[in-house]
Amino acid sequence: MPRSQRNDNFIDKTFTIVADILLRIIPTTQGEKEASIYYRDGMSAQSEGEYAEALQNYYKAMRLEVDPYDRSYILYNTGLIHTSNGEHAKASEYYSQALERNPSLPQAFNNMAVICHYRGEQAIEQGDPETSEVWFNQAAEYWGQAIALAPSNYIEAQNWLRITGRSKE
Repeated sequence: MPRSQRNDNFIDKTFTIVADILLRIIPTTQGEKEASIYYRDGMSAQSEGEYAEALQNYYKAMRLEVDPYDRSYILYNTGLIHTSNGEHAKASEYYSQALERNPSLPQAFNNMAVICHYRGEQAIEQGDPETSEVWFNQAAEYWGQAIALAPSNYIEAQNWLRITGRSKE
């Protein structure tokens, strides 16, 4: 039984029922329907901290999903898991792939910025101020893109950009 059919709370059950109805009404291929189920199961596993299971479901969904927009969210969530696991290079690759398919995904730009900022902080700790500036400038670029897409979000990033003189305002 798919994970999405084992949900115990009312909201998850309701979402699953609505999603199932929409999949029946909207003309989609069998592969797209299966991809949607794997994606939902991946999100469910991810929300419960079952990252290995979530990744398996996301990888299956990616093999079936052909729509670039839908694939962008699968790739983004895969990046989230790799970020949580401290695999920043892998996470950055998934966020980049998500942005290639959906350049209007501010949260992916934000997460790329957070990774770059983290790497900048690491460079400072290692006594490499030149490398830290490169990473911080890259973080500023990504945050600028995220803020352009979602101006009322990322207030801390906006403050950091102003404080460090990297704001383009």
